[in-house]
Amino acid sequence: MKDLEALIVFARVAEMKSFTRAAESLGIHKGRASVLVRELEQQTGATLLHRTTRTVQLTEDGRAFYSRARDLLSEAEELQAMFSQGGMSLRGRIRVDMPAVLAQSVVIPALPELLEAHPELEIELSSTDRRVDLVEEGFDCVVRLGPIVDETLIARPLGHLRMINAASPDYLDRFGVPETLDDLVSQGHRMVHYMRNFGSKSEGWEYPTGNGYKTLLLPGSVRVNSVPAYHEAGLAGLGLIQGGYSSLLPHIKGGTLTEVLPGLLPEPLAASFVVAHRRSLSQRVRAFMKWTEEILKPYFA
Repeated sequence: MKDLEALIVFARVAEMKSFTRAAESLGIHKGRASVLVRELEQQTGATLLHRTTRTVQLTEDGRAFYSRARDLLSEAEELQAMFSQGGMSLRGRIRVDMPAVLAQSVVIPALPELLEAHPELEIELSSTDRRVDLVEEGFDCVVRLGPIVDETLIARPLGHLRMINAASPDYLDRFGVPETLDDLVSQGHRMVHYMRNFGSKSEGWEYPTGNGYKTLLLPGSVRVNSVPAYHEAGLAGLGLIQGGYSSLLPHIKGGTLTEVLPGLLPEPLAASFVVAHRRSLSQRVRAFMKWTEEILKPYFA
């Protein structure tokens, strides 16, 4: 791997947007990192990084070069490990992004067991509701909920995340426990409104019909634009909420939320693993994806 040192350094600088942090993470001097990248730019005849006093950004040529470099580094890692025994410990860094509620409720609680089995594995776990840029931000893989709209990405279906309806016990004491769709109106129920962008129209309360799903617009005084805030609003008794079974189950088991209308569940959310690489993934990334798929299975419809 020594002959690939310049590519390794360049990729890490591109991902961390800093020569200093990249050098520290690789255990080399900042000056060494700068020299290697500068020599790489001279060899390729292109400016790969745009440097300012505050940050380092990929140029257009740099983005294209980075994508191919990541493929090459993954293939080199596979070549190096192709004769290793199948039970060997995984090592190296994985950068992954997934919805915050999945990270908090399922993945992070299971990480100790994974890292105990593979102590040289490093996980950089981003959990956000926004759609990250896999190439620009250097992610090995991401978990996406809902449709994949970017045709340049490669998606592998994981299944459909089960959804449930819930409310706090305090809220149900005040408004009553709905048992039918009509009860939502006759009992004066309210819902917490989730929307990605404020000012957009609320999607309403989703329920199944004979040939699909429809929505019922219920009143509500609170609008939020993040899933964790949406759940917290439900826990605070501000209205009914609809969320993933994986993230709401701990609250239901703990008694801070109560499931309602179990026969009128919202449509399950399609879940996918998404990668940007069109070639081989490293052994550790494939292993992490398989592990994540296994721990998520109980929460899929």
